[in-house]
Amino acid sequence: MALSALSIRRHFATLKDPRRKHRRRHQLLDIIVIALCGVISNCNTWLDIETFARKRQDWLRRFLNLPNGVPSHDTFERVFARLDPVALQRCLLEWLKAVSDTLRLKHIAIDGKTARHSGSPTRGLGALQIVSAWAVEQDLTLGQVVVAEGCNEISTIPALLELLALKGALVSIDAIGCQKNIVAQIVEAGGDYVVTVKDNQPHLREDIEDCFTAAMEADFEGVQYDEYEREETGHGRQEKRSYIVIYNPEGIRDKEEWQKLNVIGMCYSERTVAGETSEELRYFIGSRVMSARRYGDAVRGHWRIENSQHWRLDVIFGEDDSRIQKKAAQANFALLRKLALSLLKRHPGKESIRRKRLAAAYDTAFLEEILSSKANMGKG
Repeated sequence: MALSALSIRRHFATLKDPRRKHRRRHQLLDIIVIALCGVISNCNTWLDIETFARKRQDWLRRFLNLPNGVPSHDTFERVFARLDPVALQRCLLEWLKAVSDTLRLKHIAIDGKTARHSGSPTRGLGALQIVSAWAVEQDLTLGQVVVAEGCNEISTIPALLELLALKGALVSIDAIGCQKNIVAQIVEAGGDYVVTVKDNQPHLREDIEDCFTAAMEADFEGVQYDEYEREETGHGRQEKRSYIVIYNPEGIRDKEEWQKLNVIGMCYSERTVAGETSEELRYFIGSRVMSARRYGDAVRGHWRIENSQHWRLDVIFGEDDSRIQKKAAQANFALLRKLALSLLKRHPGKESIRRKRLAAAYDTAFLEEILSSKANMGKG
């Protein structure tokens, strides 16, 4: 694979090796690159990665040094358990920044996820919780922050936002992020927000409901608003979604404390599956003055990330079944999964992610296609 300006070697050159010098039989970058290639190629455990590397050793030697052959699975586990997740992510973000500089990041979704089987109640270890950022249009992971023991997503989201370039971007967050300090941080960084409102902000939700009730009773006379409706049919279900947004809403208590709150929105969804119909009503707030259709796309895009990204990580990459219990190793493996998922989704092939992973495992030429589009790796 030809060396390019986006070489992973260059962007990971500053990563500090946590091992003592006299115990370094394998180069750190070799370990990281093998792990990444393995996760792309259908590997869900350290042992899987070792097996992949042994079977693909001749191919790996084309662009890695491998001075002492292939590392064992124990070596992968020890190194990733000692690697600083923040430092590893910093290198990853620099690498992805080289990709993102050529892209306009319009919509960034912030969402949390728990790997349910990563904890150990008998050892007093809680399950790993991670808050991640995802570029919706580009299907690109932008970073993650682990929720510290005794903390929650509310205190973690600001740390993640600090890592991101938010200027000009629309940031979507579920109700857990409906906090005055969080929306203020987004606005102060030059971004806009769309945030779901639920009962964790009871006065805000109540005021939004009252505003919509009053507007509907008056048939929206004298109210600046927009509406959009969409119907979809497929996979045995029929879904109808209606969006209404009100601009410059009145009657929102402490509105000035919600920085740049210009829009309130309502989404009504009706889904019919196998003759059974369910309904759901959601509310949201936003800072950007734009159409109901664009708000609908943003809200739908955020839900799609919750469903498709998390589902793929659990079902295809086995994240929810992972038994890795050392926190740093958990976080670093989660980072590899997200990176692999980004690269697989960005490949133009029409195959499913599962089939692409299998194809990469069986065919190194296809694996090179996955890597070479934005992540060429070369010696030097």
